[in-house]
Amino acid sequence: MPSVSKAQIAAITGTLLLIVLLFLANTRPPRKEELAVVQSSESALNIESAIAEAKASLQPGQRATIKELETQFDHATTIQKAALSDSLTKKWDAFQKPVAAAYYCEQKAVIYSTSDNWTTAGNRYFNTTRLIQPDKRNALFQLAIRCFGKAVEINPGNTTAKINLAACYVEGTTDPMKGISLLKEIEKTDSNNINLQLNFAAFSEKSGQFDKAIQRYNKVLKIDPGYIEAYLHLADAYENKGDKPGAIESLEKYLSLVDDVTIKTEVKNYINKLSREDSSGEKQQ
Repeated sequence: MPSVSKAQIAAITGTLLLIVLLFLANTRPPRKEELAVVQSSESALNIESAIAEAKASLQPGQRATIKELETQFDHATTIQKAALSDSLTKKWDAFQKPVAAAYYCEQKAVIYSTSDNWTTAGNRYFNTTRLIQPDKRNALFQLAIRCFGKAVEINPGNTTAKINLAACYVEGTTDPMKGISLLKEIEKTDSNNINLQLNFAAFSEKSGQFDKAIQRYNKVLKIDPGYIEAYLHLADAYENKGDKPGAIESLEKYLSLVDDVTIKTEVKNYINKLSREDSSGEKQQ
């Protein structure tokens, strides 16, 4: 599916949540100490620089608001700092500065060190890697790894944190085998985890294993027939495989289950485009 149409559909449905993961290697699971990655000085320097850049880009009134909250934060009690962390996170969100928002989200996790809080902070850093320039992503991946590592250390049963930790190892480090192994361990006990299956399917498709991707997406639909966005991913896998009739069939199934008029129009237009291309290909043959 061409990038423009696929992006339009994804923007409407909000389904751009896939992570590119490796999972074919048979390696040992990561040791506990490997899950808790210590923040490097490079990461600390980069996050500080990113926040400084964010402040510099604010309007004077916005900058004054942040400065006031930061002053309060610096002089607050521990309990007050937790509330101020929330306030700073919301303000940075409102100013569309995700790195700074993630930083203060992490500060709340430092104060109230729960698995959920560390997972939330990790998700913030991880999601932000998709919003900034490639040369600045490494530090955020390291911060996300540290947060997810703490979440798993506190609660080894936190599958969401484990999957995202694995994704960070694969996408943001030179040793993706840690992530591969962690995913395989999760699959042994939670093979019906939709997020896990989507991640596996995403890698299969990314590496050109379209039949395997199709099997994974179909498994997602067996696990949860209501996860209709899987039909969009199926269509993408079929088209990349060169099977336009398969892509059309998947989109038609999706079309029969969605109510939004804008989405229906977009999908119908794309089905028509695929049909024309398929007919043209048959004539050429």
